[in-house]
Amino acid sequence: MTGEDGRVLGVDLGSRRIGLAVTDPSGTIASPHGTVTRAGSADDDHRAILAAARELGATRIVVGLPRSLSGRFGPAARGVLAEIEALEALARPDGVEVDTYDERFTTMIAERNLRDATPRRNRRRRAQREDVDAAAAAVILQSWLDARRSGQRR
Repeated sequence: MTGEDGRVLGVDLGSRRIGLAVTDPSGTIASPHGTVTRAGSADDDHRAILAAARELGATRIVVGLPRSLSGRFGPAARGVLAEIEALEALARPDGVEVDTYDERFTTMIAERNLRDATPRRNRRRRAQREDVDAAAAAVILQSWLDARRSGQRR
C-alpha cells in the first residue's frame, strides 16, 4: 500500500483555506475531502490537519509545495516549508509521516476539472472556492501517488 499501513491525506495549504484529499483504502485513487478554514493560528491549523489524518486513518500526509515555474523555492514555498516543519514535529509522535509534492498548476487543473465535470448553476462563490481547494489537494495527492507508482519524485 502506498501509505505503508493506512490511507494518505493530501493537503493544499492556502492563505484562507486548507484543501484536503484522501486516498481510497488501496492507496490508488485520491478524492477531495473538504476544506479547513484557516484559524488564524498556524498551530491550530496544524492540529486540524492532524485531526483529519487521525479521523481518516492516514499514516502519511502529503503537502503541496508551491515552487516557481523555474522550480525554485520562492517566498510562498519557504512559508510552506516552515509550516511543514511544524506539522512534522506535531505528527511525529503519532507516527504520521509528512511528505511534499510539487503543486505547480494544481489549482488550474482542479478548476478546469471542476468546470468540465459540474455545471455552475447557482452555487455560491465561496462554495466553489472550497471545492477548488479540496480538488487541488486531490490533484496533488493523485500526482504523488502516480509518481510513486512509476518511481518518479517531484
